[in-house]
Amino acid sequence: MVAKYKVGLTRDILDSTGRPAFGAAALKMLDDAPDIDWEYLPAKVAEIGPDEAAAYDAIYVNTPRVTAAAVARADCRLKVVARHGVGYDSVDVAAMTAAGVLVTNTPAAMPRPVATIALTFILALAGKLVLKDRLTRSGRWHERMDNMGTGLTGRTLGVIGAGRIGKELLRMARTFDLKLIAADPYASSVELGYLGARKVDLDTLMAESDFIVVAALLDEGTRHLVGAKQFARMKPSACFINVARGPIVDEKALIEALREGRMAAAATDVFEQEPVDPANPLLTMDNVIVTPHSLCWTDECFHNMASIGLASIVDALSGKRPEFVVNREVLSHSRLGLA
Repeated sequence: MVAKYKVGLTRDILDSTGRPAFGAAALKMLDDAPDIDWEYLPAKVAEIGPDEAAAYDAIYVNTPRVTAAAVARADCRLKVVARHGVGYDSVDVAAMTAAGVLVTNTPAAMPRPVATIALTFILALAGKLVLKDRLTRSGRWHERMDNMGTGLTGRTLGVIGAGRIGKELLRMARTFDLKLIAADPYASSVELGYLGARKVDLDTLMAESDFIVVAALLDEGTRHLVGAKQFARMKPSACFINVARGPIVDEKALIEALREGRMAAAATDVFEQEPVDPANPLLTMDNVIVTPHSLCWTDECFHNMASIGLASIVDALSGKRPEFVVNREVLSHSRLGLA
């Protein structure tokens, strides 16, 4: 009897009823793979350890970290770490590469959902939606004249990070007649021009924008990319939005800028510490909208992520190169045997 590959899915992908949050349809590709047996990990874990790496050929990971310690033992069986999402800052990619472990992600599933939540935040902040909800519920109807919203026509949207998500946001935002600028040293000015956007440096973006959206990838080059210096350049009437990763923004500096009135409002789906500390001052500010790193989570988004992520496992274990590989230098590693 031919030994089958063993695939594990982290249990944090399950909802409160024990069902996969992405639905059952995406699992069919694992069920239909004749050489794969799969299961959910026996327990929820915050970090994939060497025991899991010794038990599975591939692991589908939602939030647990995957560190060098996971692949340090001689009995490491792990060949594929597939991230449920586009970000991979929770995975020690260098350690995986050295150990001959393929890391994949799901970038094609994310541009529309994340761009949509950025627009949701822009519209909510511009219209003071949350504040007006509170006014209505608390019998303060008469205060509506003192809480005028901000029209979008002719205002400037600045996007920090012009990758797949940033470009999709710029494309979608054109319908609101916003002026569009983007700061990304790796982006093509010509390509941005096709979207109606102008490439600028970060300082210029912070100074000119009425709405600023962080849509960059988190790495050592972008950690605390936006801090006190950048916030000091903002218009007092501008709004700041983060839909990327918490550590890209110096959260203490953001809190201080809000307290000192250096911006009008902010919205964030991400925090430097997650789950967020209940004592975080951002949670008590009336001009801040907060969501638990899940605003883009829809049935469509999760199904597409799971379909792409699980397909990468099936492809890799069957000797094919997955479509989305983070550490492409590992493709020729003898442990993988990829075509």
